[in-house]
Amino acid sequence: MALPSSASPTQTAPPPPVSRSWLLARLDSLLSEPLRKALPADLVRYRLLVGVACFFVLFNTLYALGALWAGLPPAPSLVASLLYMSVLVLARRASTIQPPSALLLACMAIAIIGATFEGRVPFVSTHAISTLIPVFAVYLAGARVGFFVTLTLLIALCVGYPLYFTLAGLSLPHLSPSLFWLMHLFSGLSLLGAWGIGALHNTARDAAQGSREQTLKALQQSENKLSSLLESTDDPALSMDKEGRLITANAAAKQVHFQQFGKEAVVGQPFWVEEPERARRWAPYMAQAFSGQRVRFEDEFELRGSLRLMDISLSPLLGEDGQVVGLTLFARDITLRKEAESRLGEMHRALLDVSRQAGMAEVATGVLHNVGNTLNSVNISTGLVTDRLRASRVSSLVRAAQLLHKHTADLPTFFTQDPKGQMFPAFLLTLSRQLQEERDALLQEMRSLSEGVDHIKSIVSMQQRHASTAGVQEQVELPQLIDEALRLHAASFEQLGIRIERDYAPVPPLSVDRHKLLQILVNLMSNARHALMESPRQDKRLIIGIRPEPDGNQVRIQVTDTGVGIAPENLPRLFMQGFTTKRTGHGFGLHISALAAEELRGRLSSESPGLGQGATFTLELPLEPS
Repeated sequence: MALPSSASPTQTAPPPPVSRSWLLARLDSLLSEPLRKALPADLVRYRLLVGVACFFVLFNTLYALGALWAGLPPAPSLVASLLYMSVLVLARRASTIQPPSALLLACMAIAIIGATFEGRVPFVSTHAISTLIPVFAVYLAGARVGFFVTLTLLIALCVGYPLYFTLAGLSLPHLSPSLFWLMHLFSGLSLLGAWGIGALHNTARDAAQGSREQTLKALQQSENKLSSLLESTDDPALSMDKEGRLITANAAAKQVHFQQFGKEAVVGQPFWVEEPERARRWAPYMAQAFSGQRVRFEDEFELRGSLRLMDISLSPLLGEDGQVVGLTLFARDITLRKEAESRLGEMHRALLDVSRQAGMAEVATGVLHNVGNTLNSVNISTGLVTDRLRASRVSSLVRAAQLLHKHTADLPTFFTQDPKGQMFPAFLLTLSRQLQEERDALLQEMRSLSEGVDHIKSIVSMQQRHASTAGVQEQVELPQLIDEALRLHAASFEQLGIRIERDYAPVPPLSVDRHKLLQILVNLMSNARHALMESPRQDKRLIIGIRPEPDGNQVRIQVTDTGVGIAPENLPRLFMQGFTTKRTGHGFGLHISALAAEELRGRLSSESPGLGQGATFTLELPLEPS
């Protein structure tokens, strides 16, 4: 993957800095291989050692030539040159610094002591340059070796030489013996002071070096962890400066860059995009990142011959002063995720269709169940009417009428002299009473039959009304809608002996999809009915409550039953698709009810004290319209 940047395509990276000058390279050539591979702080001391040795070789060689020209013996200078050359030979062969440094310090000490005694000049030992030897000894070989060298110089120059000068009877006309001894005493103190300053410098340097090494070690560990973290991910990650040059990139980023452009990404080289259109699209995002903002966007790349959608995240890269010096980029291939989201969206829409159909089926089941119970009552009433009509005394009335018709010509004689005629008035009175009772019974059954038919018409009409308004937002009176849901289960509730308790607090009308809310209520009541059916309790109660929230923004509809209850381990899974505790359940009803509640911008929850202690389902809905 490549980034647009302000760097020109023809811009080249600056040449790498030269790590060593010509002089340092010559000094390193005089060191052995182990010494050249030393730490930078130690390498400085080793270079100084061979540099000082080279200087003294050159100095003593020139001095020997000058001595020959002046007619003086050159032997001491030539011997000193050979000794300093021996230091260089040891430095070229030694694996440690101790042998050449010991020889160099010995040569320097012998040289200054020899010059002092040979020349019989008291000012050599008291010259300030002599204090450089203890400082150099401490820097080169450490405080202990430096102290030994300093003590040697102190004894030889500040004690031995004054004694030699005095015992030899030497004197200076302008310098008294007491002042002479005082000068060498303070010279010794100067040597000790120089050693102390060198030792203090070494101690401070070692402490700083230790702290620096710890910091570098921690930094290295942190860098290794960060590098391992970046390399462990398959997502491209890189950083670049404000000129568009690559600072670092993980293997995934380099691989994507190679796949897209056919060339390797090089650290320090411009990391730019060759497509002008992409550079134009990315320019605003880059500007935001360089201004200190985090930016996230999506872009398409053609990788491995296919179009891939990448999620790009740009973050500012801050320097030590807190200023933006570049940016970091993280990218993730989200092609599969987007495809999965698309399929999930299709599945969600299909699930909603199924849930709507399932909800309609639930309502239809309630309708059919209620209509079936009512039809059963109608059928019973019809059978009773038929049986009563078959056993009716109307046939006795017909026979009485036929008997009267037979005696039409002699009715007075029939009523006064015929035994049947004499019983006729009492018979008619008894028959009329029986026919009156039959009529009353038939009217009662016909009223029951008419009520059943009216109930069926009411249920069918209500279902038609809800079916015609499915998906439409309308103002709904919650008590009225809950009562309609209860009517769908009224017959089964009555047969099971379930007592309905209503606890409706006053709430304003709710703007909602009536049909969807009815599906939820019917489903909750159906679950409550099953829970009450399976409960051995005689006190079977279903409590429906309506409560507004204290903030006035929501309303709660609670369906509470005294049924079998819910086990604590089942509560978290209750609304998961496919989960059911019923022997014949499909695990879909509560799941689609929860989905429908979310579509209404609400929430469906449940709680139960435990098995055998009933359950409460709470539907929370917003009062304001969506």
